[in-house]
Amino acid sequence: MELISRNSKIPLYYQLYEILLNRIKDGTWQPDDLLPSEAELVDQYDLSRATVRQAFDMLVNQGWVFRRRGQGTFVSRPTIEQNLSRIVSFWEDMQQRGLEPGTKVMAREIIPASEDLAEELQVTPGEELASIVRLRLADGEPMSVEYSYLVHQNCLGILDQDYANNSLRQMLRDQFNINLVYARQRIRAVPASEQLAELLDIEPNSPLLHIERVSYSDQDIPIEYLEINLRGDRYTFYTELRD
Repeated sequence: MELISRNSKIPLYYQLYEILLNRIKDGTWQPDDLLPSEAELVDQYDLSRATVRQAFDMLVNQGWVFRRRGQGTFVSRPTIEQNLSRIVSFWEDMQQRGLEPGTKVMAREIIPASEDLAEELQVTPGEELASIVRLRLADGEPMSVEYSYLVHQNCLGILDQDYANNSLRQMLRDQFNINLVYARQRIRAVPASEQLAELLDIEPNSPLLHIERVSYSDQDIPIEYLEINLRGDRYTFYTELRD
């Protein structure tokens, strides 16, 4: 067992952080393995609970581990890298990675466009929008929650389709002859609300990557306004930059 040095200038929480991180890196603990509890580490290393929690918080914030409410702290799986330069549906993305995509439709309804949504989709406030809320899974693990808003007159009957087993983007193409060819999006970090944390099986206030995207057809018409809440411990975005 690696020891904590109380004579070192390195803070106790950081020494524990390095011990735990080394066990993850050297394969002692594998993805989805349960880490010792805070109480166990307090006893094992004779540390305060606050010190142990600080070490855990560092691992969580860096994506090495994640907390599951009421169960403990687990080793994270490798993050999914996503290229920012292409439009790829979740369904297609997971299949290309060899993961089994899954979708749970949480809600579907017709709603009037708010002023903000109307501005994003270039319609008048009150225009009918088809709203679809989906929980996305990869190999059964919750990955993201998506809120889709589509201009209903462009895709009448869109709510009647099977989104538990089919891609919305593919459905638009095959059933409504609508091809999404480009999009504009904004990305920011947000804390998980109680509702999102419960759906994603993470702790409230855990970091999420929040995407707001407007997708356009080959006729340069805005078709969908999409809000995506991705687990921050499971996703990494990248892009290529050139001079």
